[in-house]
Amino acid sequence: MKTSHLIELLVLGAIWGASFMLMKSTVSSFGVFALVEVRAALAALFLLPVVYFTRQWADLSRNWLKLLFVGAINTAIPFCLFSYSSLHLDAGLTAILNATAPMFGAVIAYFYLQDRIGVHGVIGTFLGFLGVVVISQDTHSASAVTLLPVLTALGATCCYGIAACFMKKHLSGVKPFAIAAGSQVFAALLLFPFALYTWPEVNPDAGTWGAALVLAVVCTGVAYIMYFDLIAKIGASQAMTVGYLVPMFGILWGMVVLGEVLSTYAMIGGSLIILGVMITTGILKRLRIKKSV
Repeated sequence: MKTSHLIELLVLGAIWGASFMLMKSTVSSFGVFALVEVRAALAALFLLPVVYFTRQWADLSRNWLKLLFVGAINTAIPFCLFSYSSLHLDAGLTAILNATAPMFGAVIAYFYLQDRIGVHGVIGTFLGFLGVVVISQDTHSASAVTLLPVLTALGATCCYGIAACFMKKHLSGVKPFAIAAGSQVFAALLLFPFALYTWPEVNPDAGTWGAALVLAVVCTGVAYIMYFDLIAKIGASQAMTVGYLVPMFGILWGMVVLGEVLSTYAMIGGSLIILGVMITTGILKRLRIKKSV
């Protein structure tokens, strides 16, 4: 991997890691549905011109029904679940739980796509969920963890796993920006009535709106463009390694900006989750092969 690609990967990890800090700092002012509506709508407005200028509009319109499902299961529902979790959990901890998405993807692919999971997949999945159990035992730290926000975060990552398998089976030939923009457009449409009904009586201040704008445009719109650019340059398997950077940057942003302190439970549980994901996705095996070559 070239140095420029590694830098782009690190920047993308930092951007996606910052999304948890931004959710944490904005959701209490907007509310869950309003925040996700703002995020999806602004991201859609940012991405639609990209779809037009890259001539992917036909892919979006031709696959609108499938993209409606993706918009619900890959954006609307998980963004809302993570926003709710952000009300109760530290940003760093939410970022750690986000790392369970590949494990859910592997399990769902086993049943839905008949993909092999193997012994390593079983071991990795077990370690990952053992890490979740360890985190859920943290009831005595300054930021005590309660079970429901942990479960909603896991529900969000389960949605990501379902969406990944659905897209692999039904949208593999569709252009990437059409999928990215379509998912945001349909998520915004689906959530609009809920956001309208729960819109905050007191309008968030300029700083909160600014953070929401960064969350939508940078952490969603720009991040999608960077991610698909990396896939084109270095391949999907290497681009997906950004998932291992996101929790680390999520923790860092939470500590630096929000003054969070990661508990012992979170550190142990988070380490088990990352290790489990690396085993499940085969990254450790690939690293061993590279060293032996």
